[in-house]
Amino acid sequence: MKLLKKAMVIASVMLSFNMANGQVLNPGVPAPAGAIIYSLPVTTVVLEVTADYESFVAGPYAMYAEKYLGIEARTESADTYTISSVKMYPAVEADPNMKVAVNIGTSKNASANFLNFCSQGLIMASDGYSGEPFEWRFPSKLDKSAFNSVGASSNLDSKVTTLYKTVQTAGGLERVPVQQVQIVEKSLEKKAEQTAALIFKLRQTRIDIITGNTDATYSGEAMGAAIREIDKLEKEYLSLFIGKSRKDRQRMLFDVTPKAGNERQMYIAFRISESQGLLPSSNVSGRPIVLELTPNASSQAGAVAATTAKGRIYYREPVVVTARLLDGQKELLQARFPVYQLGSIQSFPADIAVK
Repeated sequence: MKLLKKAMVIASVMLSFNMANGQVLNPGVPAPAGAIIYSLPVTTVVLEVTADYESFVAGPYAMYAEKYLGIEARTESADTYTISSVKMYPAVEADPNMKVAVNIGTSKNASANFLNFCSQGLIMASDGYSGEPFEWRFPSKLDKSAFNSVGASSNLDSKVTTLYKTVQTAGGLERVPVQQVQIVEKSLEKKAEQTAALIFKLRQTRIDIITGNTDATYSGEAMGAAIREIDKLEKEYLSLFIGKSRKDRQRMLFDVTPKAGNERQMYIAFRISESQGLLPSSNVSGRPIVLELTPNASSQAGAVAATTAKGRIYYREPVVVTARLLDGQKELLQARFPVYQLGSIQSFPADIAVK
């Protein structure tokens, strides 16, 4: 009888040793010997933002572009940055502040359940990371300059005005026409008018060459060379009206890690300045681009009630949120994904047989 009781005590001790034990590791607490260390997942929103840069210099005849060429032209020089595309990566990574030690022992059920939690992403390795991109691209603006080279006639009509003066003659007072010639500096508008006339002359010459309406004969490479030279001259003259610009592209990454204690769940993801481009959220010289998270279900991020529990595995249950990226009142991007740290921490019997 005593031998039977002793055997039962030994079996009970071995069973408790083989049972999975979960322990939340506080900072500075060493991990138990032989335990598996894992972390609870946390979501970090990664934004890959692309901005187009343009350094524009207005043409000296810009104010006369509509009058003499019938086109609109920008009259002020400026350096501008505009957002052209945004990619959003809700990346899941290991929470460095929430590590758990577990000893799954020799139980096959505990091992299977532990691997199942890993595969579902509810728990993960301490250096784990994963994420899928959501991409949104801004529509291209209407390029009105595509019509700048169209048209082969002047935007103006001619009107002849004759001036008269009254002079004393033998027959009395008479009105006679007077022509007066003065050497004066050309006004800016006069220069614009003459440049516009050259543009239309180049366009008409190009049409004549293409249609064969010229005294000279152009064919093959000669025609191509003549057309290219006319195009080059027209482009240079036209730049005096529409200006010149230099374009470049800026691409930066910004990270936002939502906090469980933030009730409004609104974060300044980054900032943009029309003169400085993409800026971090700490640089107040740009206007803020806000990331707003709206949980699809009410939940509270919970802490672990006990630091040690036998036979249980801790995991983090995520909350699905609707993420909106806002530029003032304008919505740039909307996506839907889980955020783990906004959910609650649960525990599961590790040794239970799941069918």
